[in-house]
Amino acid sequence: MSIRRVTLRRAIFAVRLAAGLVAIARLASAARRRPPLAPLPVAPPRSGRDLSRTPGQEPPRSELAGSEPPGSELARSELAGSLPTISVVVPARDEARRIGPLLAALRGAPGVGEVIVVDDQSSDDTAAVAAAGGARVVPGSPLPHGWVGKAWALQQGVEAASGDWVVTLDADTRPSPQLASALVARAGADGLQFVTIGGRFECPTAGSMWLHAAMLTTLVYRFGPPGQLHTAAPGRHLANGQCMAFERQRFLDADGMLPVAGEVVEDVALARHLADRGWTVAMLDGADLLTTRMYDDLVGTWRGWGRSLALPGVEPLHRQVLDLAVVAFAQALPLPRLLTGRGDALDALLACVRFGTLVGMATTYERPGPAYWASPSADVPAAVALATGIVRRRRSWRGRSYQ
Repeated sequence: MSIRRVTLRRAIFAVRLAAGLVAIARLASAARRRPPLAPLPVAPPRSGRDLSRTPGQEPPRSELAGSEPPGSELARSELAGSLPTISVVVPARDEARRIGPLLAALRGAPGVGEVIVVDDQSSDDTAAVAAAGGARVVPGSPLPHGWVGKAWALQQGVEAASGDWVVTLDADTRPSPQLASALVARAGADGLQFVTIGGRFECPTAGSMWLHAAMLTTLVYRFGPPGQLHTAAPGRHLANGQCMAFERQRFLDADGMLPVAGEVVEDVALARHLADRGWTVAMLDGADLLTTRMYDDLVGTWRGWGRSLALPGVEPLHRQVLDLAVVAFAQALPLPRLLTGRGDALDALLACVRFGTLVGMATTYERPGPAYWASPSADVPAAVALATGIVRRRRSWRGRSYQ
């Protein structure tokens, strides 16, 4: 074997090793995470022995159902109803078929003072369905120059809201009725000024789950799991715009959605912008309180999520390329190399790590079946989708195109 070939093989091995070490370090952050979001504990009905308690006296701590999550200091005064007022804002464009379960869950939800649906110039019956579901409908005004549709709808909804805090939800989410109150209480207890949550995914077909799980794993290899305790640099924050929470007036005083008006990936752009301004930003694990129904099939998953997987517009090109290298060498290639007889001990280690992520992420999906457990075989297509997203410049969504 020539010296040049030996040198090349050593260089490739060094790149593979570096990518593997970076991925393992990011995955290892799962060992120190904030506790998952959980419903607020409530006081049980009083028994006969409670009759001697004077009106307004707080029940003993032992009588509270449930327990506070480790590391969280939920004030007991919140259990007495002293949470800030909460407005839920839902941006919706042509969501008449999907918004019903969301509105049903929010009707009478604890702590929620109002539900506002911003009808973003829908061509279907979104407004009528929202009104029938008990929401206050805000007719969306025409999209201003330089704005992306969802960012503009959110801005209108936040301006129309009256609550101290705003919780935003996408129309295709299915929250627990306890979500909003738990999220706002947790933000206050942990000192979080802008918080998003990673929920649970419902993939209706085997193909969609197979590809979606591999795509989701690329985010973990690039940024680590949600709920990390360490403080990320402002430019490395990840966020999930399916559910966000923040103090309304403080948010508007910071110009609301205006700083990210033209961003297609407005959630990540917003989290990074606010973190850069000194806000305390976090993404929590909220799989027990939020479910999102994803794309119906493999093609829809490829097209729908592929447009934003690379975080276009918010992630610098050099970082996109470096993260793609981590995904390719640490997530996607070890298994094919082993199956084709070209693998080595490093590939075996990284393949074991990859299958370990399946165990750790299983609760992220509703009914993870065989397609989920086979999702490492979709890692190469997921890496291709990531690479395609890096080079693709123009993106379309709901009849609108953005550069």
